[in-house]
Amino acid sequence: MIELKNVAKIYRMGKVEIPALRGVNLTIERGEMVAIIGASGSGKSTLMNIIGFLDKLTSGTYIFDGTDVSRLSDNRLAVMRGKEIGFVFQDYNLLQRTNAISNVELPLIYSGGSHKRQRALEALERVGLAARGHHKPTELSGGEQQRVAIARALINKPSIILADEPTGNLDSVSTEEITTIFRQLNQDGITVIMVTHEMDIAAKCKRTIRLLDGQIISDERVS
Repeated sequence: MIELKNVAKIYRMGKVEIPALRGVNLTIERGEMVAIIGASGSGKSTLMNIIGFLDKLTSGTYIFDGTDVSRLSDNRLAVMRGKEIGFVFQDYNLLQRTNAISNVELPLIYSGGSHKRQRALEALERVGLAARGHHKPTELSGGEQQRVAIARALINKPSIILADEPTGNLDSVSTEEITTIFRQLNQDGITVIMVTHEMDIAAKCKRTIRLLDGQIISDERVS
């Protein structure tokens, strides 16, 4: 489903070049649950942003489901991103003045999707939060806010969920709940790619990829 061939990413600040990825080769099959780990500055988030069409590679090739996305326009990438990928971030990124249902509906508003309210309620029910749909983020716990964010990521029925430190702000109980939701989504056929620095979270994925200085130094499957 995902194939990166000799991918490099260099950020330029004036005359200074900062290499974030150095010749990354990676294949992720449909239906996998993968953890990407590494120290700060190792290239984890850059790799996730490239996989999610949020950033463009400097050199190399990115094949997504048979399409060479390295050559696509920004508009075409935006269409693919909205259709194929749901994002979950550490800080939830919820609108504070609107309730959970309205937050989950947002991607449909931008994409012009129909049956917004019904689909939002279905997504909230999928993460066990249907009863809290009319509550605003300030009335929800951290774990509940992250579940709203996951429901929002599911609203367009993506084939991939990309999660960047999704449990970084949560206590141990909420962390376990969120991890269980991701595992269930993966069992339902969604490919889950999670950036994390928590080894116990990585151990619950089916595969662990470790980065150092922009390169993959290990790629292990978890039994």
